[in-house]
Amino acid sequence: MFDLTGRVVVVTGASSGLGSQMAKAFAAQGADLVLMARRKERLDEFARQLGENGTKCLTIQCDVTDSKQVDAAAQTLKDSWGRVDVLVNCAGSAKNAGVLNMTNEEWDFTIDTDLTSLFYVTRAFGNLMKEAGYGRIINIASMYGLIGNTVIDTVAYHTAKGGVVNFTRAVAAELAKYNITCNAICPGYFETELTIDVLQTEFFTNYMKTFVPLGRYGKEGELNAGAVFLASDEASYVTGVILPIDGGYTCI
Repeated sequence: MFDLTGRVVVVTGASSGLGSQMAKAFAAQGADLVLMARRKERLDEFARQLGENGTKCLTIQCDVTDSKQVDAAAQTLKDSWGRVDVLVNCAGSAKNAGVLNMTNEEWDFTIDTDLTSLFYVTRAFGNLMKEAGYGRIINIASMYGLIGNTVIDTVAYHTAKGGVVNFTRAVAAELAKYNITCNAICPGYFETELTIDVLQTEFFTNYMKTFVPLGRYGKEGELNAGAVFLASDEASYVTGVILPIDGGYTCI
């Protein structure tokens, strides 16, 4: 089950973090990878590493907040490989502040990066899926798209990720007639190169022991099973699902 041999998987935000973790998982299942991010040199090095194990990779430099760059990336893929089977919208960033203090620039940056970009990418690559009559779209939201929090003020991030959750439902309903599914994963606190120093502080260690039923943050690779499942042919009857992978944080 969950064999992705020969499938073309596009991953945005693939140069680091959860994007690179999931890309490795798709490669392990036999997929061919289209790696997208702003940092081309990191993409090329990552592709070289994956290629040592036989994975076929195409790297495309792209700022997903620029619709023209996104459309050009989709055209590059179409010209190079002709199709896309799986799209993983993982690129994102945020500027953190509360509703009383957040600037317009901080709000716009976060909404553009974490929500509007998904529209651009899904529109461009979804049209390629429509042509083929097949597709799997996986949006990386956040558990913060389902709840508020008292640890850090980050109102725009909550808003954007909540938008991703219902964007996923809307797209699932609209594109089902083209044999395209759309689902979202809502990660909790996960280990990446950007988060590990904070997660290992005494404050966060104690916080997770109190508020995460499993008592810890997510380790590298623990998101991958959900992504591989949603990308697979076996998930053909799964669409519009919002899947928290958060150690139980949102169940209490």
